Amino acid sequence: MSVAETAPNALPDAARRPAFRRPAPGVVAAGAWLALVALAALLLPLLPGFDPLHGDFAHPSAAPGPGHWLGTDAAGRDVLQRTVAGARASFAVAGLTIAVGLLGGGALGLAAGWFRGPADKVIGFATDLLMSVPSLILVMITVALRGPSLTVIGTLIGLFTVPHFTRVVRAVVLSLGERGFVQAARMIGTAPLRILRREVVPHVAPVALTFAFTATTVAIVAEGSLSFLGFGLRPPEPSWGGIIAEGRTTLGSAPWISLAPAAVLCLTVLALNYLGEQLRSKGGRG
Repeated sequence: MSVAETAPNALPDAARRPAFRRPAPGVVAAGAWLALVALAALLLPLLPGFDPLHGDFAHPSAAPGPGHWLGTDAAGRDVLQRTVAGARASFAVAGLTIAVGLLGGGALGLAAGWFRGPADKVIGFATDLLMSVPSLILVMITVALRGPSLTVIGTLIGLFTVPHFTRVVRAVVLSLGERGFVQAARMIGTAPLRILRREVVPHVAPVALTFAFTATTVAIVAEGSLSFLGFGLRPPEPSWGGIIAEGRTTLGSAPWISLAPAAVLCLTVLALNYLGEQLRSKGGRG
């Protein structure tokens, strides 16, 4: 076989080979920051000597430097260790929020978009009603009555993300219901639950997971706001909002107490928002 005969056959194979695209620098930076915060929250507490509640009474409100790289607070507690421990609290609340919102809202959105009719109207009324409730105030009242805990805070914030997940999933399911592959599955008599499981859910999952980035930022900011207002974890248990609140009285003399956790909080929310926006833009082009 000659070269002329083999060359045309080789071109389609090369064309079919997917080209490697390097991620944008912003995506790399955002992912690296989130990985750094997550690894610090997971691994640093395992190191000997890690104790965010221990106070170095010889160095209260010490400036950042060797031994205390982000300084200490008024009680001599290491700000870096407390910021890392605060990340664990924020991520725990975010995890509960996503679990409640994704599972609850996903199930309701599937039901509303697939069955339509009365089911859609009832679910729509329930989600509109829940969205009309002042969520932060209700969470504050519940925490005041039940006592602060990550489980209570995360579950309540997750409950108020259910309507948003429901609307996102419902919109995708409604659009999929008119697609040819779903109509074909219905025409051949495939069971509705089987169609949902094999044809609809795989298309809904990427959209719902993309929206989960937004819900994560909402959870982190809400937990920080509650802690700042005194409705989060009880001091001295560390959380980002609580540490910021503790340092607000010494902003003039020891600004690092509030600025360190505030900077980590802002950068984390910025990274999550950026990655979520990138995923949404790619999904829209796809």
